[in-house]
Amino acid sequence: MKAGKLRFMKPNKYWVETSQKRYVPSAGDNVLGVVVDTKPENFLVDIKGPALAFLPVLAFEGGTRRNIPKFEVGTLLYVRVVSANTGMNPELSCMDDNGKAAEYGVLKEGYMFESSTGLARALLGSLPHPVLEGLGKKLSFEIAVGINGRFWVNASQASTVILVGNAIQKSESLSLVQQKIYLEKLLKSIQ
Repeated sequence: MKAGKLRFMKPNKYWVETSQKRYVPSAGDNVLGVVVDTKPENFLVDIKGPALAFLPVLAFEGGTRRNIPKFEVGTLLYVRVVSANTGMNPELSCMDDNGKAAEYGVLKEGYMFESSTGLARALLGSLPHPVLEGLGKKLSFEIAVGINGRFWVNASQASTVILVGNAIQKSESLSLVQQKIYLEKLLKSIQ
């Protein structure tokens, strides 16, 4: 049994959406991962799941045996889950379905925050997140959100990164009306 909202996707996919800390990998998810070890054939990446994920050295656009990327332990990556089966380590890729890098790859500079998977789903939802949308109108920043409850923010000023990160994390515990009130107060204080 699990408490949460019942969701549906055509043709016949149902799931219960909850706000939890632990991420359960699913094929097609976009996640933020941290490199924890490098091997000759792959990288081991922490994606907040029950097991470390494999990122093959050839899972990059233009990846060949001669053109192998070099990542240090602690490198933050925006990746896609290719396969995730129970009892096996998930497999990752830094390419979309067409073999292009698209938005995937190393996230340099900036700062990574962790939250619940529920907040990540809200930020990635079909409706624009009110706090994120409001901050985007007033401030200049980049953001990458992983369905695994991690998000990365980068801006020219450290104060903007902290403001955006704190606002997003605080929004999780607020209702939609409270988020709008909080955003109005926040935007008045930064003018």
